[in-house]
Amino acid sequence: MQDILYAHNEKDGKTFLANLKGKTPLFTCTLSTTETGKISGISAAGANPEITDYTPPADIEMLLLGKCKCINGVPVTPDGIPTPALVTMSALNLAGIATLPVNAGLRVLPHVPFLELGAKPGADIRTGKAVENAEEVLQSAKLAGQILSKTADYLVVAESIPGGTTTALGVLLAMGVDGKGKVSSSMPGNPHDLKTKTVEEGLKASGIAFGDLANDPLRAVSCVGDPMMPAFAGLVLGAAEQIPVLMAGGTQMSAVLAIINALNPNVLGNVAIGTTRWIISDETSDLKALVNQIADVPILAANLDFGSSRFSGLRAYEAGVVKEGVGVGGSAIAAMVKSEGAVTKQTLLREVERNYEQLVTSK
Repeated sequence: MQDILYAHNEKDGKTFLANLKGKTPLFTCTLSTTETGKISGISAAGANPEITDYTPPADIEMLLLGKCKCINGVPVTPDGIPTPALVTMSALNLAGIATLPVNAGLRVLPHVPFLELGAKPGADIRTGKAVENAEEVLQSAKLAGQILSKTADYLVVAESIPGGTTTALGVLLAMGVDGKGKVSSSMPGNPHDLKTKTVEEGLKASGIAFGDLANDPLRAVSCVGDPMMPAFAGLVLGAAEQIPVLMAGGTQMSAVLAIINALNPNVLGNVAIGTTRWIISDETSDLKALVNQIADVPILAANLDFGSSRFSGLRAYEAGVVKEGVGVGGSAIAAMVKSEGAVTKQTLLREVERNYEQLVTSK
C-alpha cells in the first residue's frame, strides 16, 4: 500500500498489514470526557473549554449520521477548522466499514446507539483522583472485546476525548515512561509547559513520583488518567487474544500501550498503532520515542496530505492543526487495505472535500 508509511518496526508492520488483507474490520470509537480538558489552553476541541463535553458525542454523530444532533453545525476548533471526524467518516464510508460507538464516560450522550461500559466522566487530574471505576470499566471493555472478536476479522479501536494528551502524559510519568515534551497537541503551538505543570500537580496530589506505578497501571489511570484509557485498553486486551487490533490514534496510544503491556504483554503480537503522517512528522511530539520505551509494536501511518485542497480549513491540517483524533489514521489505513488500494490519499481527499462542502453549505 503506497499510501501507508512504516514509521516504526517495519518488518512486523508489514506482517501485520498482510494479515489484514481480504478481511473485514469493525471500527470502534471510545468516547470520553475529562474535566482536565476544560483547563484553559489544554485543548483545541471546541470554541471554549465547556464545549468539550459536546465534542465526542458530536464526533460520533458526524460519523454515523453525517451531521451533528447534540450541537448545531459541525465540531470545530476555535479557528473554524473541521473535526477529524469528517476525515474518518469519509474513509469509513468509502470502504463500507461498520462503526460501533463506545460510551467510556460521556457527560452528553450522542443521539445514536452505543455500547455502554459503565464509565463515569473523568475528573481534573490536578485532584489526583481522575477516574472512579477504572478496574470495572477495564473488565467490561475486555468482555466486550472478546465478544467483538467473534463478529469481525479485526478491530480498529479509536478514541475521542478532549484533553487526552495531558492525561496520557500523567499515566506515562506515573508508569516511568519519559513523556515530557513528547505528547502531541491538536494545536500548532504545543503547550508542553502547561501539560507538565498540570500533570505534576496531579502526581503531587496523589503522592506519586515518576515510575512509582510502573506495575500498577489502573492506579495510574485512577490518579492521573482518564476513563478512555481503561475502556480502550480493555477492548484491545479482550479482542487481541483472538484477532488483530489496530490502535487508532496519536501519542495517547503510548499511554494505552503502557497499560496493556503491564497487564498482558502477550497480546501485543496482535497489535499495531495506526496514526497519521501529521503525527509522525510533528516536531513538537515524539510517538516513536514513547513507544520505544514501552513495547516494540509497529507504528503505521496514513500518508495523508491536504496541501492541495481547495478549502483553507482542510489545508490547515498541513500547518499542524488537529493531526489526529477520532481514529483518522487507523480508519484511513483500514479503508486502504479493505479496498485493496482503491482508496488512496487522493480519493480520500476528494471524498473529504465533497463531504466538507456539503456540511458548509448545509449550515
